[in-house]
Amino acid sequence: MTIPGSFLDDLVSRVDITDVVGSYVRLTKRSGSSMLGLCPFHSEKTPSFSVNADKQIYHCFGCGKGGGVINFIMEIENLQFRDAVEILAKRAGVTVPDSGVSDELMGKRQRMLTLNRDAAKHFHEMLSSPLGQTARDYLAMRGMSKAFITKFGIGAAPDSWSLLMDAMIRKGYSRQELLEAGLARSSRKEGGAYDLFRNRLMFPVIDVRGHVIGFSGRILGDGEPKYLNSPDTLVFSKSRNLFALNLAKKTKAGMLILVEGNIDVVALHQAGFDSAVASLGTALTAEQARLMARYTEMSVIAFDSDEAGKRAALRAIPLLEKTGMAVKLVDMGVSKDPDEFLKKQGADAFKILLQRSENHISYKLMSVRNNYDLSTDEGRIGYISAATAVLSELESKPEREVYGGRVAKETGVSPESIQMEIAKKFKSRKTRARKDFEKKVTRPREAFQQTDRQQREANVVSAVAEEGVIRCLARDPMLISIAQDMGFSHTEFTSTFLAETYEKLTKRILESRDTRASLLLSEFDAAGAARLTNILEKPEALPYSEQSIREYISKIRSEKFRSVVPDSHMLLEIKKFREQNGLS
Repeated sequence: MTIPGSFLDDLVSRVDITDVVGSYVRLTKRSGSSMLGLCPFHSEKTPSFSVNADKQIYHCFGCGKGGGVINFIMEIENLQFRDAVEILAKRAGVTVPDSGVSDELMGKRQRMLTLNRDAAKHFHEMLSSPLGQTARDYLAMRGMSKAFITKFGIGAAPDSWSLLMDAMIRKGYSRQELLEAGLARSSRKEGGAYDLFRNRLMFPVIDVRGHVIGFSGRILGDGEPKYLNSPDTLVFSKSRNLFALNLAKKTKAGMLILVEGNIDVVALHQAGFDSAVASLGTALTAEQARLMARYTEMSVIAFDSDEAGKRAALRAIPLLEKTGMAVKLVDMGVSKDPDEFLKKQGADAFKILLQRSENHISYKLMSVRNNYDLSTDEGRIGYISAATAVLSELESKPEREVYGGRVAKETGVSPESIQMEIAKKFKSRKTRARKDFEKKVTRPREAFQQTDRQQREANVVSAVAEEGVIRCLARDPMLISIAQDMGFSHTEFTSTFLAETYEKLTKRILESRDTRASLLLSEFDAAGAARLTNILEKPEALPYSEQSIREYISKIRSEKFRSVVPDSHMLLEIKKFREQNGLS
């Protein structure tokens, strides 16, 4: 449903962006009204993500993301516009009004969620039917109780060509809807389709709001892939969701246990460890790490104990660490995964394992050491180089000294030598980080130029002037009278985006609506909001005055004649135009 602009303006004014962003990102005071933190939209070690409390906008000097509070919720939660507004409205204690105009995209999204819910019911019913015997036998073999099968909504997809599709079509869904939801695939036969999930144990993926957004299916018997996940759809993204987070978010354990497989998650919950979650068939992503950090300050990695699991753990550590979480790892010894460990040694033993979980630094050093033969000089030198590089990443000097002492003892080299090597690499890393920070934050013009190059404008000179007009009006709406007196309109813009922005901005001014950036940005999608934030935050060479906007408009008009080769008649027109506008 379309939301009245007046309501959106009021909502944005009610919600403090620093409070909203601060619930996702650890912010620290920088100067004035700005707060800094690590960008939640890309991986970085030096904070370049700025939140301006006065302007109520955010901007990352690194990746270029930016916008107002609605844009932030849309980006961080991967939501459509209305869903983001609903979240903020709930936070502000107000109700979102409707104008009665249907929103096609919103309706399509809700329809897909309803289809997924009905598909989950179908799979769960199939588990109890004669066609679900293979799946029931497998669950019994894995020791899954009926209570937890129900709690996780586990179901079965029998080895049938179109059982789900036929059932959903009988419920009134179309073949196209099944294809778009990732529940069916097109066949080579014209107009044909078949079930995506066949001969699989089915796990519905439920988001933190309780919606069934997708599925993860484990093969029953031999076959590849072992786990098949729903493709990305209007409501589902593998990289932005975690299996069982809807349950684990309620834990009182003070940690989230990250495992590799859905079966491991269910086994841990059944054994009393209700904080277990799993990624969805992919290596842990930065988005998933940030999602975990919203619910806990400690993560414990319990990946499979084979080499692939160890490599995956090493890749996950920095992603989790960058969110500010404490990171620990468990060593399950000869057991290949948490499920096997629980079956062999029980829940009490796993509890002890969690209590004795290793600091991620120890785990990294152990992994590095396994690559070198310390009985040789070459091996010791290689280990020292790799280990000191690992330790130079630590911000805490006591930690660097303690773990450096361990490396010294392992290699037979003096602690002083190890500390000198760590200090040298630490200083080098800090120098690189400082230079990178200065380039991004203290030299914003360069950062903006990098972003601007991504926007291929037909006339760069005119586009610069067009941006200037927008900045002038955003800072001083009264300057609209100058533009009107000069007969200036959006049709004179060379940039489509800037023309649309000018239209929206002037409409607000003429309707006597607030032109604050935070309110204007709510009218743009993520990409548009980021670009407009970059434009509004650019340093301005000219003062915001009547003369400034006149010069910008004159530059736009003079540039329109540069892209054509004029004939004699046109030369006269150009001369007349220049005389009328006081141009040389």
